[in-house]
Amino acid sequence: MDLKNQHVIVVDGAAAASLARAVSAAGGEAAVTPTGEAVKLVLGGEADLVVFSGCGQIPAMLDAAAMDGWRTQLRRRLAEVTVVAAGADAGGSLREFGVCPALQAAEDDLAGAVVAVAPAASGFDETPFMRACRGKDVPWTPVWLMRQAGRYMEEYRRIRAQVSMLELCRSPGLVSEVTVHAAETLNVDAAIIFADLLLIVEPLGLKLEYLKGEGPVITPPVRDGAAVDRLREIDSAELSYVHDAIRQTRADLVHRIPLIGFAGAPFTVASYVVEGGASRNFLHTKALMYSDEGAWNALMEKIVRGTITYLEGQVDAGAQALQLFDSWVGCLSPADYQRYVQGHTARLLAALPPDVPVIHFGTGTGDLLPHMREAGGTVIGADWRIDLDVAWERVGHHVPIMGNLDPLTLFAPQAILQREVARILAQAGGRPGHIFNLGHGILPGTPVDNVRRLVDLVHELSSS
Repeated sequence: MDLKNQHVIVVDGAAAASLARAVSAAGGEAAVTPTGEAVKLVLGGEADLVVFSGCGQIPAMLDAAAMDGWRTQLRRRLAEVTVVAAGADAGGSLREFGVCPALQAAEDDLAGAVVAVAPAASGFDETPFMRACRGKDVPWTPVWLMRQAGRYMEEYRRIRAQVSMLELCRSPGLVSEVTVHAAETLNVDAAIIFADLLLIVEPLGLKLEYLKGEGPVITPPVRDGAAVDRLREIDSAELSYVHDAIRQTRADLVHRIPLIGFAGAPFTVASYVVEGGASRNFLHTKALMYSDEGAWNALMEKIVRGTITYLEGQVDAGAQALQLFDSWVGCLSPADYQRYVQGHTARLLAALPPDVPVIHFGTGTGDLLPHMREAGGTVIGADWRIDLDVAWERVGHHVPIMGNLDPLTLFAPQAILQREVARILAQAGGRPGHIFNLGHGILPGTPVDNVRRLVDLVHELSSS
């Protein structure tokens, strides 16, 4: 490592003096700095490198920053500077607290620092998001947001002005760019791959288009048994561009952030296929369910088989967790869900790798939550139409839960946003297993500064 003319902060500790001498001997400018002062220097941009040599240094810095409300800003800034872990204990402590060292060195050989080895998939297990997925204690409530890469961001709009939705989804480089930019700009605890839940319908042999002002259009719609029989078995090789995008994104994303893969749940995909697009009343979907249950089951099972291989491919490509989106299942009564949907979703979830957390999410599902829990999933997601504590009671406090701020709260004054974040955290009651999210996706036109403020609030209020 070339230290010549580098401004280096050596965080005060047992090995700090010798590390500072090593920096000076290599031509750098080093200062042994107490944790409180180090916080100010890092936030002020007055360092090229920050060197940690002990397991207690990063929690002490984060605690010092929290006293002035700077904890999140410090974490964000440490993601931008070069962080060096001198000694194995320092590297482990940094990763535990969500800071990924760029370089790893022996305590007595700073000049010989090498690029820190990226943790294997299992190395993500101790991040706050993955710990919360498994109901373990966390240093703060992890937060990520559905549609965190989307039209509310100028950078996303710039790319979409040049390519169509499907062209973007089929470009691993562009997918990585929008996914990584959103995750690192917002300082969230997990990224979710940018894709679309309807990509799976093309391998069925159907045409998918996104028409301006109309949303997705699928042709021909599948509304009887003969049409179901004509559908192809889904070959996940036709979706290899999504797997390539996950590989690219995982390589580009900082190692402290787990990556979530996803797919549409069988009912939601089936409803789009039957309706030919979005629907208000799901007339054709329910007509097929009620009039030809055999055809309905055949359609659902074909989607289940394809979705299993699609999601397995996402895990193989580098996703640390998965989410199953059942966006439209809330249109069903509990009885209809149990008869026409639950068994199919359960078979899908049971077939996924058991060591990979799966978030099972739907909207308008307050009365369906116990049945969704029976269907499966490591984490159950709740939308904003139900209080978090009520939702958690319905699925059982032994089951991790995700949610559930109303997305429109992000348009509200700052005081209201803080009040609502605090309310949801209070409903969680400090129990392990809560992942903060919106009750659905970020809406177009949402102020980016408000989204960043939401993430900061979750971190600050849950770690104080």
